[in-house]
Amino acid sequence: MDTLQAIILAIIEGITEFLPVSSTGHMIVASSFFGIAHDDFTKLFTIVIQLGTILSVVVLYFKRFFQSLDFYYKLFVAFLPAVVFGLLLSDFIDSLLENPITVAVSLIIGGFILLKVDDWFGHDEGTEISYLTALKIGLFQCLAMIPGVSRSGASIVGGMTQKLSRTTAAEFSFFLAIPTMLGATVKKSYDYYKAGFELTQDQTYLLIIGNVVGFVVAMIAIKSFIGFLQKHGFKLFGYYRIIAGAIILLIHFFVKPLIVI
Repeated sequence: MDTLQAIILAIIEGITEFLPVSSTGHMIVASSFFGIAHDDFTKLFTIVIQLGTILSVVVLYFKRFFQSLDFYYKLFVAFLPAVVFGLLLSDFIDSLLENPITVAVSLIIGGFILLKVDDWFGHDEGTEISYLTALKIGLFQCLAMIPGVSRSGASIVGGMTQKLSRTTAAEFSFFLAIPTMLGATVKKSYDYYKAGFELTQDQTYLLIIGNVVGFVVAMIAIKSFIGFLQKHGFKLFGYYRIIAGAIILLIHFFVKPLIVI
C-alpha cells in the first residue's frame, strides 16, 4: 500500500462509515482494484482507521457523552451481540473479506430494503430507547458482519423497526459504532501481532494518515447525512446500493475479476 492508496481508502471510510452503504464493502472493492485486498496490512488498515471516524462522533456529539449511566448501559447491551457473534464467526467473517461478489449481492439486497424502509417505518417518531430495543438494535447490527450489509444501515433499520425516528435511530447507531469499532480494532490488532507481524515505520505513517483523513471526512459526512436523512429518507441510498452492486457484478464478470486468490 502506498500513500495515495491509503488516502483514497481513508476517504472512502470517512464517507461511508456512517452512511447505510457499507464502508467495509466499498473498501474491499477499492483494495481489490488496487490489487492489495489480500495483504495482511491492508486488512489491518481498513479496521484501524475506523478510530479516526470514531473520534469524529466523539467531537460532534461531545455534550451527549455526559448523559446518565443508563445510556451507557444500553449501549453496552446493544454492543454485546457483536462481541458474541464476532468471536464465534471470526474465521467465517475473514473468509468473506476478500470477496467483492458477497459485497455486490449484499449491496443489492440491502438497496431494495432501503427503498421500502421509509414506507414501512418512516412515520414513527419515537425517541425513547429501552434495554430490549437496544438489544434488538445490536442483533440487527450483527448482520453487518456480512460485507456489504452496512453496520450503520443495519442498526438504523433495526432502530426504526422498534418505532424510533430516523434521527434517533441514526444517532444511536453513531454512538454504537464507538464500542463496536474500537473492539474490532483491538481484536484485529491483536490477531495481527499474534500472527507474527510488526508495523514498519512506513506502515505506522500510513495508519496515522488514514486516521486523520478518515476523521476529517467523517465529520463532514455525519453532518450532511443527518440533514439529508431528515428531509429525504433512505431511497437515494437504496438506489445507490443497487446501482453500485450491479456495477461491481458487471465489472467482475465482464471486465476484470475482482476476487484476489
